[in-house]
Amino acid sequence: MGAKNRVIAGDYMGKPVTGVAGIVQICIDFKTFISLNKFEVDSYDVITEDTRKSAASGVARGAVGVALLGPVGMLAGLSAKNKSIVTLAVRFKDGKNSLLEVDEKMYKKFVKSMF
Repeated sequence: MGAKNRVIAGDYMGKPVTGVAGIVQICIDFKTFISLNKFEVDSYDVITEDTRKSAASGVARGAVGVALLGPVGMLAGLSAKNKSIVTLAVRFKDGKNSLLEVDEKMYKKFVKSMF
């Protein structure tokens, strides 16, 4: 099925995404972690089939949906075909960007950590 709970592109590519005690983070090595929370993450988008199509045509409807619906409303936008895997485009406050592939359980922890 492909990578799950991993960074699949961009900064930190190939690194695992873990969620322990409600803390979601990217594991750089045994001692270094990048927290995925409102203090480290500037913004994020859920990448769906619609977002991929609109991005290809130069229209960022996914970003508009996030702005209008907020993180909780994005759950409605998940593709029914592949509901167990969520792809997230994450922009960090330090300017780095990562594309994450996480399972639904990790996604819910991520959304909680953004509040």
